[in-house]
Amino acid sequence: MEPFEFSIDAEAAGGRLDVCLSRLLPDVSRSALQKALSEDAALVNGKAASKNYRLREGDRVQFRLPEARPLCVTPQEIPLDIVYEDGDLLVVDKPKGMVVHPAPGNPDGTLVNALLWHCGDSLSGINGVLRPGIVHRIDKDTSGLLVVAKNDFAHRALAEQIAAHAFLREYRAIVKGHLREDAGTVNAPIGRSTKDRKKMAVTDKNAKPAVTHYETLEKYVGYAYIRCRLETGRTHQIRVHMAYLGHPLAGDAVYGHPAPNEKGLCGQCLHAKQLGFTHPRTGEFISFDSELPAYFTKFQRSLTREG
Repeated sequence: MEPFEFSIDAEAAGGRLDVCLSRLLPDVSRSALQKALSEDAALVNGKAASKNYRLREGDRVQFRLPEARPLCVTPQEIPLDIVYEDGDLLVVDKPKGMVVHPAPGNPDGTLVNALLWHCGDSLSGINGVLRPGIVHRIDKDTSGLLVVAKNDFAHRALAEQIAAHAFLREYRAIVKGHLREDAGTVNAPIGRSTKDRKKMAVTDKNAKPAVTHYETLEKYVGYAYIRCRLETGRTHQIRVHMAYLGHPLAGDAVYGHPAPNEKGLCGQCLHAKQLGFTHPRTGEFISFDSELPAYFTKFQRSLTREG
């Protein structure tokens, strides 16, 4: 990939080099970033710098990941609901139940398998692997919109917008019970749970800042329909924050306690409804809206409206 160059401003001064790069390149895995830094992939003012270098205002940083290697994942002809596409990116409306990345237990049938078929040679290699550029992710059982970068230029520009909180991501969810305040903000750091490594949790240990803005749209007997806007994008953020408030998402077997086959739900009732960002090439702000899917509206209709 081409070198990624930037200057350090007063706000970033004093921070570690690896932490700064991690924020600017959120889709680069920690292991890939640390490996690259150990191989002198970062230059500060023209000289190799270690991962724990403390940045100073005015420093000029240059970072380059190794050339992307082919991804050992088979392209598969899987239908995709593409709501927008051009030479730099595409926006996909992901169905509930589709995994984004291949992983143990889900080796194929994923969004990446489908994108490899659809995109052909138009791939991003931003994480050191030649693949479609998944700039942000949503869980298997979360439906809705996400953007995919076709090249490193688009991937880097979109990642920078996410890091700068300039990316619009708005969700709809149904939670258990009624929130104490009809609208508010959860500002609570999220990290790996110390009790269960497969889960995330609100914690002060090895956590990252996490901010979710919410608003109640409708109240039902025992449930509430809410809107959530992400200021940050941590793993399972909405699910963790709502459970932290004592109102886990309906159907969430990980962070809540759903009844068996809770009114037909299979997984959390969460939909990525709105997505907006500045197009990397044109500089135009573009936004997209996804209709609530059938599983969501079916569950919603099964509830009894209060009042």
